[in-house]
Amino acid sequence: MEVRTYLRLVRRHWWIVLITLMVAVGSAALVTIRTPPRYTASVTFFVTTPSQGVTDAYQGGLFLQQRVKSYADLLRSDRLAQSVVAETPLGLTADDLQRRIETATETGTVLLRATVTDTDQSRALKLTETLSAKFVELVQKVETPPEGRPAPIKIEVISGPRVSSTPVAPQPTRNLTVGALLGLLLGIGLAVLRGLVDVRLRDAAGLQRVTGSPLLGEIPFEAGAKGAPLIVGEAATSARAEAVRKLRTNLRFVDVHEPARVIAVTSALQGEGKTTLSCNLAIALAEAGWRVLLVDADLRRPKVADYLGLDGSVGLTDVLVGDVQVGHVVQRWGDKSLLVLPSGSTPPNPSELLGSKAMADLLLALRESADIVIIDTAPLLAVTDGVVVAVQADGALLVTQQGRTSRSQVSSAARALHSVSVRLLGCVLNMTKVARVDAYQYEAYRIATTAAVPADRAAAAHRAQTAATAPVEDRTQELSRLSR
Repeated sequence: MEVRTYLRLVRRHWWIVLITLMVAVGSAALVTIRTPPRYTASVTFFVTTPSQGVTDAYQGGLFLQQRVKSYADLLRSDRLAQSVVAETPLGLTADDLQRRIETATETGTVLLRATVTDTDQSRALKLTETLSAKFVELVQKVETPPEGRPAPIKIEVISGPRVSSTPVAPQPTRNLTVGALLGLLLGIGLAVLRGLVDVRLRDAAGLQRVTGSPLLGEIPFEAGAKGAPLIVGEAATSARAEAVRKLRTNLRFVDVHEPARVIAVTSALQGEGKTTLSCNLAIALAEAGWRVLLVDADLRRPKVADYLGLDGSVGLTDVLVGDVQVGHVVQRWGDKSLLVLPSGSTPPNPSELLGSKAMADLLLALRESADIVIIDTAPLLAVTDGVVVAVQADGALLVTQQGRTSRSQVSSAARALHSVSVRLLGCVLNMTKVARVDAYQYEAYRIATTAAVPADRAAAAHRAQTAATAPVEDRTQELSRLSR
């Protein structure tokens, strides 16, 4: 995987990096605040031995270097700790003192350093003073021969005891810096990990790779679209409406040699916005002067009539079973050349009805009565209705909601279409997140171009609302030849 891919994952999940960084810095600050200040007191010893001549001095030096290592352990021995505690009753036990003592030796020298760390500055100094005195006494006692001869080793204090004037811990700058670095690294790791395990489609490039078809449109998400899904009235000047118009243009020129006149609009899952897109695409095509027929072929959960405010009790199902003629149930919507065929009654066998000869004959008749037919179908992975309808159309349009549908689900939906040789015209990424810069540019341009014609927009919205109630006689006259 390229570095650019990792950077894209980090940018997409920037909030994970930010939260992790804030938690890490906050934790470091909390630890720093709750940690009591600690002071250190140190003392340095010099170990010597009587020597005679250069040879003796060299051998004595090697002997002392080995001896100093033993003295480092002696500084933390139980015997020395107990004698120090007995000399200075400061409320500590021998074990407490041993945990506070650290020793260090310098390689190639006979210097030995002892450091006592404590939360009380004066107690640290007092312990170090007592420790140095008792340590010198203990070494002299241990190293003195039993015959009473002088000790072969002598220890002197050459530095200290000295206590630090400022606390050595905690160190706020170091703690916060380390916390920030760890938080940043952890956040980047979590962001990349989340991106790698996230199987949902989140960009147009991924959708094109999975479906193997061109991207015909990206419809931006708008919070107000749930209450007003159609691109009419004020919504006609929104970024969502402009994206639908771009889809309209791309769809008309996707294959100029073999234009699709009957288009099935479907999706992998329910709730991805295929019905809303079908309605808005039909409206946009009608606005461009095309004679459009919108058919609701989602017989299990029809929504077209509800969105357009039409009567959907009689429609496609009733036509297919032969109860009514199609010209009697087709309804005009708006003041444009848009006709709607609702789903009608709910049948017990939707798949068989949609795959019947009556459905094939109806689509042939509708193809001759309109410039373009938009068919809203059922989701592909839920039932087979969508595939049955798409086979009879000139092509299919696959709608996918950004960040909701997984790559495997979209791939399965595309395979379902390809397996029956359905012509996949392209795909649409729905409810996408629009960059703030793009949204600002469109908003600025929209204000500049619409300020001069508010009355025309209001009149168009009024006509769209009132024309939906056109008499049934007018609608029947539009498709009177289909009744024959």
